[in-house]
Amino acid sequence: MLDLIEGRQQHGQDDLESALKQVNDANVEMVPGARGAGITMLDASGSIMTLGATRDEVRRLDDAQRATGEGPCLSAAWEQHTLHIENLATEQRWPRFCEAALDRTPVRSVLSFRLFADKNTLAALNFQAPLPGVFDQDSIEAGLLVAAHTMVAWNLVSRERQFRSALASRDVIGQAKGILMERFDINAAAFELLKRLSQDTNTRISVIAEKVVGADNRVD
Repeated sequence: MLDLIEGRQQHGQDDLESALKQVNDANVEMVPGARGAGITMLDASGSIMTLGATRDEVRRLDDAQRATGEGPCLSAAWEQHTLHIENLATEQRWPRFCEAALDRTPVRSVLSFRLFADKNTLAALNFQAPLPGVFDQDSIEAGLLVAAHTMVAWNLVSRERQFRSALASRDVIGQAKGILMERFDINAAAFELLKRLSQDTNTRISVIAEKVVGADNRVD
């Protein structure tokens, strides 16, 4: 799994959705009984996102949770590390979700693992299958293992994206400094000017720099 991520990074592929889709394709093969997988993520505003879904019903299962505000993937992210539904048709814990899920998907078995929880984001890794009772103790143990690997893969992709963003910001700040030095005949004060503009407008320096570069391109 980690080889997949490292290979993508070596080839300059840093799209998070595509990377997680590949990771979950591998995850499905490793969890006995699984037919599909995806990651349910909740942000600070309460919005629910589906990442790396291997099948359409994975997204529709999250749609049912989004519509009802309840479900195993949300509960795994919010409260517990592992949740198991043997049969959606007889499950009692989330009645509104189960009704919506049965209407929208052929899914009957669900297995959810918390990936991480911090002050801004919650996430759970979820597996599903169309037949009831397909997940056993071996499935749970394998799921715990791949959830740990998925968390490592997530961190690798996230760090790569942050690194690329930092490099891009540094480049555009350098361009903006050069433009200010040329336009106003200043040198070391260029960066201080960017900082002051950033503080006065409560805007990140990289955003100010992008505006300076964009304005210069329009003038040219």
